[in-house]
Amino acid sequence: MSGLTLTPLAGVPMIAEGDDLAGIALDAIPASGVTLRNGDVLVFAQKVVSKSEGRLVRLDSVTPSAKAVELGRTTEKDPRIIELVLSESSEVLRAIPGVIIVQHRLGLVLANAGIDRSNIGGEEHALLLPLDPDASARRIRDDIQRRAGVDAGIMVIDSIGRAWRNGTVGTLIGSSGVETLLDLRGKPDLFGRHLETTEVGWGDELASAASLVMGQASEGWPIVHVAGSSLLRRDAQSEALLRPKNKDLFR
Repeated sequence: MSGLTLTPLAGVPMIAEGDDLAGIALDAIPASGVTLRNGDVLVFAQKVVSKSEGRLVRLDSVTPSAKAVELGRTTEKDPRIIELVLSESSEVLRAIPGVIIVQHRLGLVLANAGIDRSNIGGEEHALLLPLDPDASARRIRDDIQRRAGVDAGIMVIDSIGRAWRNGTVGTLIGSSGVETLLDLRGKPDLFGRHLETTEVGWGDELASAASLVMGQASEGWPIVHVAGSSLLRRDAQSEALLRPKNKDLFR
């Protein structure tokens, strides 16, 4: 029988710049009552990856441009935050009171360029997404394989809102050694009819499940161990989940 087991790793400390995420995860695994085996997956919250990579910015170091000041008035947001949003974005898609939607430099379409001020320890700071989440995942995977001799898939996830739906959901933004977009076209359904268009956002589905286990407030479980026969391993890139602009009917 297929299935998955998701276990939050206990005892993960508050992460600071330069911290060794692979080592922290390997230390937390035995304390959490699980064993890391070939084929398992470790899911990391974006916040801990960004913190370890020094992506925390002091707002008093940010000088807003004229465009940031103007958009700050439109959105009723701190122009220093808007300046960071602009620096992380390739295009502003919508700006109204309370909301700014952009295309991030990584290709993601999201609010505030993914910039966060929760659970980072200071009102005068903001946390940016990793520079290259796929590269972050590869580094952690390589470190774990070198130290523990285990080939574990690595995912970096964030909570992202969606067009047409209320609420954020866990979303894959970086991966190494994990399936991302599962192409089922040509596979038979229950009645033998071949599927024609079905592609499953498998990486996002697992990210959402892991996000439920992590929690969103003060739970303090930013790393989740995933094991089970339903896991799909492939060295796919997270960008496979991004719809190309020329196929986006809403832009």
